Amino acid sequence: MSRLERLDERYRAHHTDEKQEFVFGGDERGVVFAGLVGGPGRRVLDLGCRTGALASYYARGNEVIGVDVDHEALTRASDRLGIDTVWADVEEGLPFDDASFDVVVAGELLEHLADPRAAVAQVRRVLHPGGLFVGSVPNAFRLKSRLAYALGRYPADWDPTHLQLFTPGALRELLSGFEDVRIRFAIGRLVRLHPRLMANVQIFSARRPSTASAADSA
Repeated sequence: MSRLERLDERYRAHHTDEKQEFVFGGDERGVVFAGLVGGPGRRVLDLGCRTGALASYYARGNEVIGVDVDHEALTRASDRLGIDTVWADVEEGLPFDDASFDVVVAGELLEHLADPRAAVAQVRRVLHPGGLFVGSVPNAFRLKSRLAYALGRYPADWDPTHLQLFTPGALRELLSGFEDVRIRFAIGRLVRLHPRLMANVQIFSARRPSTASAADSA
């Protein structure tokens, strides 16, 4: 069995029928992502697309291609949105030409990867110069999680498929090859009181530099 087949099996088991269509904070993230993606007429690569719950917010008027390791979820995305999909493992490289997308979206993906730096390098490669990278990761160090860690426990919403924990500083470091990096804290009833401590999610955007650099030719 190939690595992709093993991942497909793992994530199909992880996403039960009840969870398959559910995306935490999907409405809020979808609206923010749609505003960042823009359009119409954008060519968008959606990494970790699953069933297209987030892509549904920015698919209309744009050309969206969804990528995921969960083959069954991709079939649902294609059926519901009419988008093209590619069954692939981001960590094994993206099967797309250099500078072939206006926007790359990665909603709640990077925390699942053993080597997110390599994946981000692939994102940079497939983006047009000046293209936008949009995504989100859990705010793993919010107050609720910190209290659980202090008590020697996993947080109640701990996901066993998460391989990374990102502080805002670690996220900025991961995106160091991009320009205009912006991180906002979102989703949660008490976000206004203290975004960094109360938000469930970090939403980021970053732009591939318009001018060539050593990283682009590496």
